[in-house]
Order: sequence, then structure tokens, then C-alpha cells
Amino acid sequence: MSHGTVILRPEKLEVHGIVKRFPGGRRRPEVTAVDGIDLTVRSGELVCIVGASGCGKSTLLNIIGGLESPTEGLVAVDGERVIGPGPDRGMIFQGYSLFPWKTVAQNIAFGLEELGWPREKRRERVAELVGVMGLEAWADRIPKELSGGMRQRVAIARALAPEPDVMLLDEPFGALDAQTKRVMQDHLLEVWRTTGATILMVTHDVEEAVYLASRVYVLTSHPGRVAAEVPVPFAPGDRVPALKRDPAFLDLRDQVQDLLLDQVRL
Repeated sequence: MSHGTVILRPEKLEVHGIVKRFPGGRRRPEVTAVDGIDLTVRSGELVCIVGASGCGKSTLLNIIGGLESPTEGLVAVDGERVIGPGPDRGMIFQGYSLFPWKTVAQNIAFGLEELGWPREKRRERVAELVGVMGLEAWADRIPKELSGGMRQRVAIARALAPEPDVMLLDEPFGALDAQTKRVMQDHLLEVWRTTGATILMVTHDVEEAVYLASRVYVLTSHPGRVAAEVPVPFAPGDRVPALKRDPAFLDLRDQVQDLLLDQVRL
């Protein structure tokens, strides 16, 4: 894989006291999805959130992305309050969300066109990201001609294109087979090291969270609250497939898994 020089602005994300309530109706009670969540992501850090189904992980990420409004609390990127979607946050979902009629290059360029980047600057940025993501041979293909892993690479490249302050990933590898998922985890680590991106990722996979993250937030269920913040001591260069067999890695994975199980039992 060839690499361009991709520099992202080193901003950070702050989440303070986020509460999200969904109003009830005649036959259903009000539901509190997340309740008083505080978290931070430092510049250039990759942080994961884990929690059981229904703990509000995706709701929280949608609030951070500006797709939903919190009932209480605030989100800030580099001290600026989030009030809606914006190019300072790049979002990646499990379902790729690519335009099926556009080529790989055109999908990556789409956000840049919307932001009014000049044609030549768009061309340079797309070429740079096609190289970083190892998509040189696929730049003129459309999504249906790509594997699931390739499609997710395109989605990551498209989110990176506008040089966002923070990348938000919602179960990005959840739909992939086990082997492709492992390949994409390593590819994400390489992109993270290459670009210096600031990343917040939601996953239900504890092993994935410990392998990728510098810190892991464990959420409670119904409603979602921060049960624990677990630091992960492995250096970026240590995050290779063999790490998953290291006793220290296995102990930490089990620690996070036990924390998660404790929340499910409550």
C-alpha cells in the first residue's frame, strides 16, 4: 500500500452531561437512552465505546455527529459547540452509505464538491486518499464491483477527504466476515498512524476495542451511562495480529468483557 502525506487538524472532542430522552405516548412511557455521559477524545487518539445492545451507543454517536439533538448536555469540538452536522466530523456507518452510481473516486470527492473545493485540489486529495487506502486499481469502479472490505475503505476515505477534526465510526466492521474484519482492523490502525486522525469508534466487539483503542469506555444498559474508562497500554507499534495472543492483551480483554457482563447482569 502506498501512502501520501495526509495531515489532519489535531483537534479534540469533549462530551459533557449528555442526556437523551425519547418522549412517551399514550401507551408507551418516556425512554431515557443515555443519561449523563461525559467523555473526551484527545488529539490524535483512537477511543472505543463498548456496550450491550440498547445501551445508547449509536444514539450517542448520532448526537456527537449532530444528527440528533441532546435533551441535556453539550458536545464540543476544539471548544466549539456542536449544533448540527458539519465537516469537522466525518461519520462512517456499518452500511457503507456509498452512492451506487458513482465511482470510487467520485464517492471520495463528493463531500469536497459540496464544500466547494476547486477541481484541481479535489483531484489531488482524492488521488492521495486512493493511495492511502490501497484503492489505486479500483478508483474507476462502482460500489457493486467491490468487496465489503473495499467498500468500507471507500467510506473511510470519503469521511477523511474534508480533513475532519474527528472521525466517528459506528460499528464499521460489524457486517464483514471474520477474516475481512481482521484485515480492516489493521488497515484502520495503519490509516490512524499515517494520518494522525482523532477517532471515536462504537463497537460491540470487546477484542476489537482493546486491539484498536488507547482507551475504552464501557457503557451501562438502559439507560446508557459510563460504567468504566479503561486505559489500554499498548503502543501503536505493538498493535499487530500477534498481540491478540499476548497474555497482557488477553487479561485486559477479559477485564473489559467482565465489566460489560456486569452491566448486562444489573
